[in-house]
Amino acid sequence: MEQENKHLKECGRTILAINDTMEILSGKWKVSIIACLCFHPMRYSQLLKDIPGISGRMLSRELKELEANGLIVRTVLTTTPVSVEYSITEYGTSLKQLTQTIAEWGLNHRQRIIGEMKKEKV
Repeated sequence: MEQENKHLKECGRTILAINDTMEILSGKWKVSIIACLCFHPMRYSQLLKDIPGISGRMLSRELKELEANGLIVRTVLTTTPVSVEYSITEYGTSLKQLTQTIAEWGLNHRQRIIGEMKKEKV
């Protein structure tokens, strides 16, 4: 009985932590933005070009939320015309392994599904 209660508490803590993480990373685009910025700082226009399907309005919103959560930093460059660059913070780099794990899982899943579709056609 005591062991079962311990497992329930651990499960509850795990679910709470996952919910907190998903709240911060919610939406279709945040993980993609973080993944891009883990490679190198990027200007807004570069992000817009490198993330297929995201609208300018959505990119702006997601960047503001990521900045508010301390995961990225926005730097105004002293160029003419003025441009803005986004980079990952040290705290944000703690998500790099997560983005790599998600990407690896996605690639494996895609291969699995494609393999199953090929088997069905035969």
